[in-house]
Amino acid sequence: MSGLVTGDAVVLGLQPARLPSRALALVIDLAVIWTVYLLLSIGLALATASLDEAAVMAVSIASFLLVLVGAPIAVETLSHGRSLGKLACGLRVLRDDGGPIRFRHALVRGAVGVVEVLFTFGVIACIASLVSERGRRIGDVFAGTLVVRERVPAARGPMASPPPPPWLVGRFAQLDLSGVPDDLWLAIRQYLTRMRQLDPAVSWSMAQRLAGDLAERTGTPAPEGVPPAAYLAAVVNERQARDARRAFTAATREAASSAAASGSTATAPAAATAATTVDRPDARSAAAAAAGSPPLLPPAAPAPTHVPPTGTSGGFAPPA
Repeated sequence: MSGLVTGDAVVLGLQPARLPSRALALVIDLAVIWTVYLLLSIGLALATASLDEAAVMAVSIASFLLVLVGAPIAVETLSHGRSLGKLACGLRVLRDDGGPIRFRHALVRGAVGVVEVLFTFGVIACIASLVSERGRRIGDVFAGTLVVRERVPAARGPMASPPPPPWLVGRFAQLDLSGVPDDLWLAIRQYLTRMRQLDPAVSWSMAQRLAGDLAERTGTPAPEGVPPAAYLAAVVNERQARDARRAFTAATREAASSAAASGSTATAPAAATAATTVDRPDARSAAAAAAGSPPLLPPAAPAPTHVPPTGTSGGFAPPA
């Protein structure tokens, strides 16, 4: 399988990196590392000119280990798998289960890389990457890691998330989403776009886990009787609506500033009024009516007093 799959059988939207992109990233990293090493060696040679031969050799070995071995390990650990070359090529090192690498993974990759990259000029790494189905070198095999592409062509990007059931639209308008991290939003969107490709039991289990994580971050659990997948879709829809309102507000304020700068006295007050009231459902309708046009965004639908049964939730029903 070419895609990256987690232990819960969820297919992530990441593809393993192949030899050409990895080789380019490695060339960039080696160019930077060798440049730093040569400059440091020249500086140490001038600083240790008065020392004996044994001391100079000890300093040379220490600088070699520090720059050519320790620096790549430190960079991959602190950047969670993004060295300078990988960042330029849109690559990243991840664990086999899709999680970020830690120090032990970077240490194993760096230690094995001394032999298969530095001492053999990358010949062993190239052969191993060509033989491996997912383009892994020996250091990746021992460390349990995989280099993936973070940037993919637009045509192969993720599909749109399915819309929530109509009876849940606007129900979470008062939910505080400021504490939800970006990686959780990414996991929820990836699950929603691929939930119909999963086994029903696995899909339901993943939805429950993600809904629990989301409820923990927001402090509001899913309402009773609402399937977890429908709850996730409704919250994602609410966040997208808020992002759209913020973008509209910024555009309206920019238009108001431009109108004021050009000396328009009629358009600027109306635009400023719309900018200050766009996030209030009742004020949006009043402002649109005063301008003589239909409201741009309909007011949020009130929460229904009766929740439909889970079997009629538009595809978010539990597995049989």
